Amino acid sequence: EGLGLDGPQRASLRGAFLKAREWADAPEGWLVLLGATGCGKTHLSAAIANARLAAGDRVAFVNVPDLLDALRPGREGDAVTLLNTIREVPVLILDDLGAQKSTPWAEEKLYQLLNHRHLARLHTVVTSNQQLGEMEARIASRLADSDVSRLQHIEAPDYRTVGRREYVSRPPQDEPPPRPRTPRRRA
Repeated sequence: EGLGLDGPQRASLRGAFLKAREWADAPEGWLVLLGATGCGKTHLSAAIANARLAAGDRVAFVNVPDLLDALRPGREGDAVTLLNTIREVPVLILDDLGAQKSTPWAEEKLYQLLNHRHLARLHTVVTSNQQLGEMEARIASRLADSDVSRLQHIEAPDYRTVGRREYVSRPPQDEPPPRPRTPRRRA
């Protein structure tokens, strides 16, 4: 619910939660979650993955930098099989797009993956802390395609650095905070 957040931040987080739940219940096209680090994108996408697994779907949840590491030439394993599996899985969640080191090779691999899923209209969830204008143009174009994607911007602070208490509960402003208890000494 975003307890402890101001009105616009709480509304943004609530809107993202509702859109994620709606998509998890009845996937259609792509869901793209954009927002700063720590605002809840990965948490929402993991909940979507769990809901789709419970519904019987095959789901792949991959962190983009880790995926690219696994696909790099010279790594152990079969990169072609991995890429084909990720390309065709019924529900793909790409977490942290934009967190990877941007190289022509990385951009090309991501473009190939996203373009294939875009053309095939395969269910895809993407999270990123970058705005579309900061991304490689071909990738941003697919993410922004309103015929396929629903964009959700999340405006909330990083829960890791704000302090978790603000996310749990804060006393109303007109009530004083509770007084700390003094520990009782045992005799």
